[in-house]
Amino acid sequence: TAIAAAASGPDHAKWDSLLKQYVNSEGRVDYRALKAGGGAELDSYLHGVAVGWPEDMPTAARKAALINAYNALTVRWIVANYPVASIEKTSNPFKSLRHTVDGHKVSLDQVEAKLRAMKDPRIRAALVCAGKSCPPLRREAYVADKLDAQLDDNVRAWLSNTGLNEFDPQRRVASVSSIFKWYRHDFEAAGGLKPFLSRYAPQGRGDFLLGTVAMLKFKHYDWGLNETSGPGVK
Repeated sequence: TAIAAAASGPDHAKWDSLLKQYVNSEGRVDYRALKAGGGAELDSYLHGVAVGWPEDMPTAARKAALINAYNALTVRWIVANYPVASIEKTSNPFKSLRHTVDGHKVSLDQVEAKLRAMKDPRIRAALVCAGKSCPPLRREAYVADKLDAQLDDNVRAWLSNTGLNEFDPQRRVASVSSIFKWYRHDFEAAGGLKPFLSRYAPQGRGDFLLGTVAMLKFKHYDWGLNETSGPGVK
């Protein structure tokens, strides 16, 4: 496994299998079952992620691998601390250099920073930090040859979830995830937040955002755990 990872980058097959087994149709995770039956396979996948990646790895492959690494490391961190009510209840979850990716000790924030540097705001629909208000965790691994389609699909799935994002053409108001406020600069730098939302909103419901009178509101962010297993520690 280590030799294969060193030659061609991480193999995402095990992560893909875990996602299909432990993530439901709403993108929520059965952390209890994963801790009981999938921990060894998850650790095996992350061992492959930890090995140094080839320097000439294509951009799409590197982007897919970084997204998968972020999500798998987040899931692994929750499993290590489960039962827990929220990732925010764990010790320094985003800034601690506790993970190994591509041969380097990194934090989740540093993995995210590498992805932000690629200037593709669609990653915001793919990175899942274990909160109920996070985008849905995709039930398959991201892979280079399908990455654009996967990212487009995840943005649309995220924006069509009325519990996370709502579009009201009659009132000309969009009530969207606070993620769009926190990372607004990333969207503006890539062509604008309102055009992005309009492009991916369901059934043309975001067309009004391209007009002169349109309001954006940002929803409260629920950091409660995105689990299917029932409540963790309160």
